Amino acid sequence: MRSLITGADGFVGRHLARHLRDEGDDVVEIDVHGAGELDITDREALIAHVGALMPDAIYHLAARSHVGESWGRDSDVVRVNVHGTANVLDAARAANVHRVVVVGSSEQYGVVAPHEIPLTERAPLRPVSPYAQTKTEAEALALRAAADGLGVICVRAFSHTGPGQSPRFLVPAIAARVVAAELVGGDHEGSGTIAVGRTDPVRDFSDVRDVVRAYRSLVLRGEPGEVYNVCSGIGVTVGDLVSQVLALATTPLELVVDPALVRDTDVPVLIGDHTRITSATGWRPQIPLHQTLHDVLAHTRGQVT
Repeated sequence: MRSLITGADGFVGRHLARHLRDEGDDVVEIDVHGAGELDITDREALIAHVGALMPDAIYHLAARSHVGESWGRDSDVVRVNVHGTANVLDAARAANVHRVVVVGSSEQYGVVAPHEIPLTERAPLRPVSPYAQTKTEAEALALRAAADGLGVICVRAFSHTGPGQSPRFLVPAIAARVVAAELVGGDHEGSGTIAVGRTDPVRDFSDVRDVVRAYRSLVLRGEPGEVYNVCSGIGVTVGDLVSQVLALATTPLELVVDPALVRDTDVPVLIGDHTRITSATGWRPQIPLHQTLHDVLAHTRGQVT
């Protein structure tokens, strides 16, 4: 199977490419700006490029994906996340691509009531950030394309992390601060501090290596026109998550809340239900959170040695 990944140079894209190749797929890659070769917001160029590649499946990962950074950058987020998705769908249709996975986000659910947890795909969408709004609009485009006969499958991916993620995101950011503190503290007595924003939001974290398995399972066995949560089904507070990372440190460290890092726009609770994807494909998460955190910290240490 020839698989095309948009956003291939990103965190998830790199893991997905490795997984697909391990499974024997012929992988071709483009990024948001195609490593200087192609921009997914250039519709005509994208249609020509995809037509020349003739993929069997497209994994559409390319996006502006940082929730906090989407505020104040609405036009750029819309351009890439919405218009770029429309172009990918047009290119897939023109090239008669068999399956297209369009990756959305749990942030589309927005602020949810306690009785709605865990979230199924039937829960209403209440996006509260520009990022979440664009992902909701992109999903609507994808489902419309599926209704018109394109083999599109939509994903709402809950939080995921793993080795190689940018320190702009929570877990690798904490890991980077831990490693910096280890380098300064060494074997000295006493404890340092690790600053975080809000500690009370609850998130459902998966390992990126489980997530990319889910995406391929949907290409093979998912139902076009359907939406699937990709999640662990287990909630953890940000405070507990950070504490687990600190417990792996080689020097004593303490978590402290820095008001400058607090975002009032954080969604309080997001925990998903993966029953639909498990029933359709047999996929389920395999890597426990403690292993993921250990691997992120080990990777971060390796970057500075």
